Amino acid sequence: MGSVLSRSDDAIDYVPDTVIRSVKLLVAGNFGVGKTTFVNSVSEIRPLRTEETITEASVGIDDMAGLPGKSQTTVAMDFGRITLSPQLALYLFGTPGQKRFVPLWEELARGALGALVLVDTRRIEKSDEVLSVLEQRGVPYSVAVNQFEGAKRYSLDEVRDALDLEPGTPLTSLDARDRGTCLRSLITLVEFLFQRLESRL
Repeated sequence: MGSVLSRSDDAIDYVPDTVIRSVKLLVAGNFGVGKTTFVNSVSEIRPLRTEETITEASVGIDDMAGLPGKSQTTVAMDFGRITLSPQLALYLFGTPGQKRFVPLWEELARGALGALVLVDTRRIEKSDEVLSVLEQRGVPYSVAVNQFEGAKRYSLDEVRDALDLEPGTPLTSLDARDRGTCLRSLITLVEFLFQRLESRL
């Protein structure tokens, strides 16, 4: 993909003049999987976040099992931008993870080239719904396992089997707090999507 531009301490608010192509991507996944953290880690601009404090109104609606420290949730979207190469800018739209926001996912998916689906192996069964939504809407995707501290580690082959992924679906591993591993997963997704486009020409 070429060299990824490094991020300085000061966020870049403008798109470099060298950029000739931009791509819209979704960052999807179930509730509490690390989408907001991911977008914050890679964005070269100050991310737009729509987080609200979780209140008692969420009880019985949002599944908080396995998320004892979670106090906020995305209610609309996260938005960030990264210049992946001097010619290519990615616009990242993090989707809310709760099922009740599926209509919003549909709107965010309009014009998206594809999606990066984050997975938490502690609650891997929760990923099926997100993958189904993307498949039903024809949005191509790759999957990235977010390695939470203290969570049991599984091989990528085990994760692929558990999710019943198609053989060609890219699968990577990352720490949503670490920009380097997040960038590698994004590059894997973009290369996959461009290969799909080229194969149709």
